[in-house]
Amino acid sequence: MQSCSVVDKVQPQAQPQTKVSGHRKRIGLYGGTFNPIHNAHLFMADQVGHALCLDRVDFLPDAKPPHVDHKDSLDPQLRLQMLELAVADNPFLGIEHAELERGGVSYTYDTIKYLLAKHPDVDYYFIIGGDMVDYLDKWYRINDLIRLPHFHFVGVHRQRAKNETRYPVIWVDVPTVDFSSTDIRQRVQHGQSIKYMVPDAVRKFIEEHQLYRE
Repeated sequence: MQSCSVVDKVQPQAQPQTKVSGHRKRIGLYGGTFNPIHNAHLFMADQVGHALCLDRVDFLPDAKPPHVDHKDSLDPQLRLQMLELAVADNPFLGIEHAELERGGVSYTYDTIKYLLAKHPDVDYYFIIGGDMVDYLDKWYRINDLIRLPHFHFVGVHRQRAKNETRYPVIWVDVPTVDFSSTDIRQRVQHGQSIKYMVPDAVRKFIEEHQLYRE
């Protein structure tokens, strides 16, 4: 039988989340640009999903991230192809296409409302790092988002982050893997190896399509 070791510390006043009875599905959502997807993403999704006894974890690639700095990213279809390669051999991990299908700037509130209407039998667990938890008060319609039924934030503790918020968050401890998509892009640009940082199929895709060279 699977053992779920959840750190169910919820800040500040909310009660710890409990497993929903009945036949509701429990799906993790891990949003991001994934430019490119890498092994730290996969590791965190797998660790959180099993810790919370979720049915699966879906990566949620954005079409156009609402970042203040509006960093350039690859065409969404190239990012999606790398995601598909990365999860191909793991049935526990999937891809949610909602934001790519809807296009435009991706706001979590709009996406979750859309998904809850489309899948009323699902409880969604939205996975974010502690650095993002620190800034929840700046999220678009955050007060409306946390009131949506069958929606929960899951925070993963991060070094160099406060890991604090006044909003309800389920906290999960995951061993730190300290590299990012930015690191990978820079390594490719400088001709350095990214082996073991990304799935081998993703590494070959990057090489074959000459991605991140400029």
